[in-house]
Amino acid sequence: MSIFKNFKYIVLAAVVASCTYDFPEPDVAQPTSGSADLTRIISVGNSLTAGFMDGALYNRGQQNSFAVILAEQAKAVGGGDFNVPEINSENGFFQMGPQGPLGRLVLTVNPNTGATAPAPIGAGEVPGNFAGNKAELNNFGVPGITLLTGLIPQTGGPAVPENPAYNRMYERFASAPGTSTVIGDAAAALATGGTFFTFWLGNNDVLGYATGGASNPAILTSDADFQQRLGAALGAMLQANPDAKGAVANIPSLAVLPYFTLVPWNALPLAQAQADQANAGYVPYNAGLAQVRGLGLISAEEEAYRRIEFSAGQNGFVMDDENLTDLSALGLPSIRQSKPADRATLPLSSALGQVIGGNPALIRGISFPVEDNFVLTPEEQEEISTKITAFNGFINAAVQSNNDRLVLVDVNNLLNRVLSGQVASGGVTLTASIIPPNGGFSLDGVHPNARAHAFVANLFIDRINEKWGANIPHANPNAYIGNDLPR
Repeated sequence: MSIFKNFKYIVLAAVVASCTYDFPEPDVAQPTSGSADLTRIISVGNSLTAGFMDGALYNRGQQNSFAVILAEQAKAVGGGDFNVPEINSENGFFQMGPQGPLGRLVLTVNPNTGATAPAPIGAGEVPGNFAGNKAELNNFGVPGITLLTGLIPQTGGPAVPENPAYNRMYERFASAPGTSTVIGDAAAALATGGTFFTFWLGNNDVLGYATGGASNPAILTSDADFQQRLGAALGAMLQANPDAKGAVANIPSLAVLPYFTLVPWNALPLAQAQADQANAGYVPYNAGLAQVRGLGLISAEEEAYRRIEFSAGQNGFVMDDENLTDLSALGLPSIRQSKPADRATLPLSSALGQVIGGNPALIRGISFPVEDNFVLTPEEQEEISTKITAFNGFINAAVQSNNDRLVLVDVNNLLNRVLSGQVASGGVTLTASIIPPNGGFSLDGVHPNARAHAFVANLFIDRINEKWGANIPHANPNAYIGNDLPR
């Protein structure tokens, strides 16, 4: 089932009239690479480097990743061809549907309700093997990889249940599936003619934990492991060619991603009769809270925080919260209604209000608490923010320790400025949303679209220019497509 099936929280307005962009004046200074050599750029990373967009890897996304745009602009200063492991799919692969593979997400208008929401475009294709020359590849972006899976051969196969590291997106172009590694392949390319590299890994070391509602601590990389793996991966690139310079990007704040902002905390609409019926079911729970507060087991503030009460209109949904005082021994579960500080994940858009297990008495968010994997509590958000700060500290330290050869590309700062409305081109702002034409995120709510990738490429260009006295011309973000208008 698509995670966007019942998504009704996007409002599109005046998008057609806003689709004309103004084009900035071109750079006039003479292009130069300065002391950097961009003859052959090698890029290694995850889905961001690969050009994954709209929940899929597909042709248009691949052709408009920041790495491809950067390499195209570098041609003005002697850069050569930039070869990617083509997916050869117009629609890509979003997920399996009842009739077979479904393709990337597009905005659609529900003919019955008029609601606009992302949905699969239709039939997609399961990714096939790359048929080109693997020895000539420049882009080693693999969707889904962490620092660890970028370093181990199991990522390339075999595809067996006991190998959770397996990644089809790497196997399809790995130099030796099951033996080679993503970092090893990228380093080999840098060692055999590469002159410059981009490195953007580490996002998935925290992203998977966050998108799963912080419900699986086992997949959150520890600080010690992150630091060690970053050193190994970045060190392999530096050692592959001692003359090559590189640009290293950091990890954006997850608070910027629409994946965590599109479903509001009060996403549950109820009529008065529905609210009255739901409230009747929580009379014993609320009374129990009052009793344990009277015994001094919880404060008055926690009693009020946990109390469940619905009204006509938009309501917070009932949810699990492991941060509450454990009263299970007294028969009281750790549940409460969602608050403005909570962040629901995008999959809740289709799960909220659904019947559980075919039992009409169990409705998710009303009589059945929303599970931990659908929501980030304030405590979990703080944990994730602290983790990203630590990881970015390790990335900055690694760059500074190789300051003569590396430059930091602060994508975190860029996207925070996007969130504040401070990023624009030719008078056209880039927004932290999926709404065309200004929205900078593709329809999966996590990955940038092509226009946003152009801004990221320009940030790489700015840092390279500043660091090594180059004058690589900017790309024009307004020449790159954002999200398509609804169908």
